[in-house]
Amino acid sequence: MNMTKRFVVGAGVALAATLGSTIAGAQNYPDKNITVIIPFAGGSASDVVARILFDRMSKNMGQPIIVENRPGAGGNSGTGAAAKAPPDGYTLVGGGSGPVAANVALYKVLGYDPEKDLEMIGPFAGFTIVVVASKNIPIHSLKELVEYAKANPGKLNYGSVGIGSSQHLAGEFFSQINGVKLTHVPYRNIAQYGPDLIAGQVPLGFQWYPNVAGPIGSKGAIPLAVAGDKRIAALPDTPTTAELGMPQYKERGWFALLAPAGTPRPILEKLNKEMKAALEDPQVKKGFETAGAETLWMPIDQVKKWHHDEIVKYRDIITKAGIAQIE
Repeated sequence: MNMTKRFVVGAGVALAATLGSTIAGAQNYPDKNITVIIPFAGGSASDVVARILFDRMSKNMGQPIIVENRPGAGGNSGTGAAAKAPPDGYTLVGGGSGPVAANVALYKVLGYDPEKDLEMIGPFAGFTIVVVASKNIPIHSLKELVEYAKANPGKLNYGSVGIGSSQHLAGEFFSQINGVKLTHVPYRNIAQYGPDLIAGQVPLGFQWYPNVAGPIGSKGAIPLAVAGDKRIAALPDTPTTAELGMPQYKERGWFALLAPAGTPRPILEKLNKEMKAALEDPQVKKGFETAGAETLWMPIDQVKKWHHDEIVKYRDIITKAGIAQIE
């Protein structure tokens, strides 16, 4: 046998061994703890629903799913760390619409490419934006908010989990369609925002419900509207923007599960199916509703295009808002 044939045969044997090992590994997956990096602070909206989902998935899969919170840089720090993890299915990341979609257009150097360095397993939570105002300002309705903002350009502040987050862009979109100027205040830790909202220092929010549940529950802030097609279970008495004559203002953020690029397809498929099974559990659905979220799921074959389209959508919003890229 000549050297070329030996090389081809040897390569074929090596490939077969690798594929066999991958298939066997996927069949046995998971056989140890799984770590999921959440790139936001504990207690944030994404953290709350992720823990509800992972608790059910962990029980179904028979292995612990450990949440590791790594906040910072608008979610980029934790997401970037996950992108560099071994692609074996044992380190995953909870990806918000900021760090794995909007930030592609927002940051000059992101440090990772969400489409090339990560594999989308699928979205699992949708958060309809809630427009909320502090009790310490003279605004009690969506109409009054627009009127006050027009009379006082730039004087009203609103908080978010970071520049480029869905909450930041929801505020920018609100400003665009109503012809008003609002000032954005990004927070590294969203827990710090609640007291500022109640005090009226940062008196507005275009927020995921869990991030403002405390201020609303303590009567320190009031929900003015829900920016979706229907009311949410957590706020049944709060009207939609459509009901209040602003049907063009509809905004929703999302949270998804991703793995490092190169993770074997059978593992991605298994996680996608396990996620679906967990999301169909009545207790998980109830937990999501209480947190102001809705369950989301789509087949693994659809997630790549969906992810790409979301990146394009946010790029358009950022471009129209004239938001300068972050160095």
